[in-house]
Amino acid sequence: MVSTAAALLFSLPQAAVQPAAAQAKTARIGAMAFDIPAQSLAAALNAFGRQSGLQVSLAAATSRGVTSKAVKGTFTPKEALAALLQGTETQHSITPDGTAIVTSKHLSPLVTGSVENGSTTLDRITVEGEQVGEGDVSELNITSEDLERKNPATIQDVFREEPSVKVGSSLPMSQKVYVNGIEETNLAISIDGSRQNNKVFHHNATTLIDPTLLKAVSVDEGVAPADAGPGALAGSIVYETKDVGDFLDGNGYGGFVNSSFNTNGNIFTTGLSTFGKQDGFEYLGYFNIGRGEEFSAGNGDEVLGTRTHFLSGIGKVAYEFESGDRIEISHEAIKDEAPRPFRANMGSTTGAKPWEPLIRDYRLDRQNTVFTYTDATPEGWWDPKLVLAYGETDVTTKVYLKPGTVPETYDVTGTTGTFNGKFENRFHTAIGTVTAGVDFYDDKAELDDLFEPATEKAKNLGAYVQARLESFERTRISVGGRADHQWFTGTGGQEFNNSGLSGNISGEYDIIPEYLTAKAGYSHVWAGIPLAENFIMNPAWAYDVEPDPTTSDNYTVGLVAKYNGFSLEGSVFRTEMDNARAARYAYAYAARQVESEGFSIGAGYDWADGYVRVKYANIDTLIDGKPADSDTGTYLTTPVGEIITVSAAHTFADWGLTVGGDVELAPKYDKVPDGSPAFKAYQVVNSFVEYKPPTHQNLTLRAEVKNIFNEAYSDRATYGQEFGEVTPLYQPGRSFIVSLRATF
Repeated sequence: MVSTAAALLFSLPQAAVQPAAAQAKTARIGAMAFDIPAQSLAAALNAFGRQSGLQVSLAAATSRGVTSKAVKGTFTPKEALAALLQGTETQHSITPDGTAIVTSKHLSPLVTGSVENGSTTLDRITVEGEQVGEGDVSELNITSEDLERKNPATIQDVFREEPSVKVGSSLPMSQKVYVNGIEETNLAISIDGSRQNNKVFHHNATTLIDPTLLKAVSVDEGVAPADAGPGALAGSIVYETKDVGDFLDGNGYGGFVNSSFNTNGNIFTTGLSTFGKQDGFEYLGYFNIGRGEEFSAGNGDEVLGTRTHFLSGIGKVAYEFESGDRIEISHEAIKDEAPRPFRANMGSTTGAKPWEPLIRDYRLDRQNTVFTYTDATPEGWWDPKLVLAYGETDVTTKVYLKPGTVPETYDVTGTTGTFNGKFENRFHTAIGTVTAGVDFYDDKAELDDLFEPATEKAKNLGAYVQARLESFERTRISVGGRADHQWFTGTGGQEFNNSGLSGNISGEYDIIPEYLTAKAGYSHVWAGIPLAENFIMNPAWAYDVEPDPTTSDNYTVGLVAKYNGFSLEGSVFRTEMDNARAARYAYAYAARQVESEGFSIGAGYDWADGYVRVKYANIDTLIDGKPADSDTGTYLTTPVGEIITVSAAHTFADWGLTVGGDVELAPKYDKVPDGSPAFKAYQVVNSFVEYKPPTHQNLTLRAEVKNIFNEAYSDRATYGQEFGEVTPLYQPGRSFIVSLRATF
């Protein structure tokens, strides 16, 4: 079916398969109402983008210390943009595909076309914009362009060029994300604004997500702003899924189909989508299905329990009223169900009970429903956002008891659920923005066990404010704080109430404007009492020692240098977590001190049609002052060491051809507990070639080779490599992948 659809689409003229795009361009030509108060240029252009429907590309250095003119009335987008920028040292361009490009007057972009009100309309240009900074340092942004280039099949692929973010395991349903060595449950994780509470089973993934649904990912490494949400002990991760606006700017409809085949495991995946927009109403539906057999490691051995068997999807409905009020409801879900290794985050262990099989059935379901209200035409002092969400993760597997026990086997299910929300307003001022709001969560962790069912609960109410200001020339500051009160209920009904304060400050200073910038940040975070993992909860827990709330302190300092496409940056960081909860079946609470420290260096060169980048991270993690191990560090931290990544790509625009690849190098790491073997070194190389026929831009053909040299290795963040009795999960060996994407 997919092949037939692709053949039909390939045979159609380009104009016939893109009615939505044609309608979108037409919708932008006419005059429309604008109401943008005088404010910082970055904030004003954000408002212009929302009100016009255009994408805005702005070099951060261009906006620093610049205040816009007020624009109110009915104008075409070109007229409004020209009035907004009047008196500033900028020039602007609007491409036919709907991108407004704002640069310094001292730059000379290659343009053709006509000039109207000081604007130049470009006939054809490829733009990779620099994200407008808001003063939050240590922020890593993975854009839609990055995701399209990487074509990720797992969350590990999403972060594979980022040495500071490691993802353990080769099995998606047991992959966990570590930022500077700290496990993701110690970060504020959100999907489309919905807080995640997924600490179910230490052998499974914490936040299983299908990366084909993602539009962008943002990571605050260490220092996170107050509006990132509660519990940002070591930063935050924000996942944003695709919506109609990523495909349509005006009225129209369309869809796409994508399909891929991986030779290592004979894995087929197919995704289908449809979307539309008409007079304020929007809809999007997408589902993706994957099926395949076990893959082979670089040593040629088949890795048991690694079949591909998942179904994921997302549905979104939105309506924007003539007043500018916008509401959206989305539901996103993923299901993975197949035989997995008995302990799904490792291959095997000599410590297994003799009656336990090598593999057992697992089912992991995660779903996320979000209601969002925003104002698409905000005024300077009124830019509200309301989010109400419910998320749930279920893990079901089979328990095997000693032969002769009645029963010998039975199913057990762990469930975590969260009802959460926030209401905030962003105040736009002449020197920046101030975001103030309140948020809450109502979390529940429940184990449905035949013999020992158990439940823990936690509720939290918080208030926060975060200011992002450009109050001094060449300086950007982000400062904020939050107050939280938590109500915690133990497995036996024990109740503990706690309150705490969190604060953060970070900033950037242009030592040499446009060339050299210094940055630094600090945060103190109060996170209350974390819920325990479902599968180790014990109804007999007494909580003899009253649990103390978990807190952390984060520090970062760095420099960024840029010149004519070249970039060089470096930073040092440290995270200290106190009273980190380490629970086991035998005890409800053990307070650990967790530390992560190190530094990172990056260099690169970007040109019009490509780039090359090199990144290096050196991360040491400690638990109670000693080198961390992946077992003591369950839900806390993992050993990392040195990681080096190299990535490059180049597009031959006239041919519609892009080639690229990446390399990861992990030297031997021996800062491990006494008596443990060192982590082995590995090197893995990936490459790809992608073709978009110039006459059929709706088609994308891609071929990849992963692990070209057939390295037999486990990713550095994979559980158990420092234990002689554990066989860790190996990554797939050499894999050839072909894929096709067609839009209409």
